[in-house]
Amino acid sequence: MVAKQSIKFIAILVLLMTSVSSFAKGGDQDNQHHEEGDSRIDTPDKIKEYIGHHLKDSHDFALWSYTNDAGERVHVGAPLPIILWTSEGLVTFMSSEFHHNDDGSVIVDKGGVKLTKIHGKIYELDAGANTVAFDEHHHATNAHRVLDFSITKSVCGMLLAALLMFLGFTALARGYKNGPIPTGFARVLEPLVIYVRDDMARPNIGEKKYKKFMPFLLSVFFFIWILNLLGLTPLGFNVTGQIAVTACLAIFTAIIYLTSGSKDFWAHTLWMPGVPYLLRPILAVIELIGFLIIKPFSLLVRLFANITAGHFVLMSLIALTITLKEAFGPVVSTGVSLALSLFIMLIEILVAFLQAFIFTMLSSLFIGMAVEEHEHH
Repeated sequence: MVAKQSIKFIAILVLLMTSVSSFAKGGDQDNQHHEEGDSRIDTPDKIKEYIGHHLKDSHDFALWSYTNDAGERVHVGAPLPIILWTSEGLVTFMSSEFHHNDDGSVIVDKGGVKLTKIHGKIYELDAGANTVAFDEHHHATNAHRVLDFSITKSVCGMLLAALLMFLGFTALARGYKNGPIPTGFARVLEPLVIYVRDDMARPNIGEKKYKKFMPFLLSVFFFIWILNLLGLTPLGFNVTGQIAVTACLAIFTAIIYLTSGSKDFWAHTLWMPGVPYLLRPILAVIELIGFLIIKPFSLLVRLFANITAGHFVLMSLIALTITLKEAFGPVVSTGVSLALSLFIMLIEILVAFLQAFIFTMLSSLFIGMAVEEHEHH
């Protein structure tokens, strides 16, 4: 029953976070900045810029790049669908039509509108314009943003995580058909489900009400954990490092504990008993700020900051191969970079689980604070 209900939460989570991510894309990983000049990443500034691109969302998968014998820069990866709502209506095409350019130099004419991509954001040129005009701050002056519903790399990561969760929870449900002892893949998931139930839900929410919130807590735990692990693969996912995703997860938690709050919870929040009447309005404001802003903000920032920092440190250590090459030679620099990167990678595997645990634990704690029944003697 819990597994089947969790599938519903998965669908809702992906749907809403896909929508939020579509409106909050901050850039593109098309490394890719410019096709002219030397495109090798061999200086501290270029490395820092490359890492910044990696941490942002992308309209395509860019695995690696190289220069062929003809001197042309070749990008290896996979394009993703571009889905836009423009002044002429719905427009769709593949991201490969931008040719990995991210500076407004490539104009795509689709559906009667001219489109370009600048710093990972897609713009529609004003009527009659054939090129992008920039001001002194390199802001487009004759183009405007469009509604972007594209299937980005982060959206692909969420869909993949949702698919894995769907298959896992389905296998878990099937594993109990023949009795209380699970069979097959369900034996792998059962200890994790029990861990979430006995170490998070029951202690924080209480024996009477924890079952109601188990589907949400299981969905959040596995969703974050799988996405964190996907972020350690060469595909370059950084889904939980996108603040739009972590904000949506935190908003889910806030909605659940605010709508599930007992009458005692709201009584103690809005008109705290045992406190002088003059102080009660002040304490009510403080409590509301805590539940409406501070608690969700702490959830979203903790997950976002830890995952982003982990990716930044890991890529910086990999870049030691380049930055230490002149001082210590290629063999020593590569060996140091490899050893430190492997060490950090092991820590990141632990952090992937730890951040899923912390988010789920705090969510269950906040829910437990809201649904607790107070006894007045």
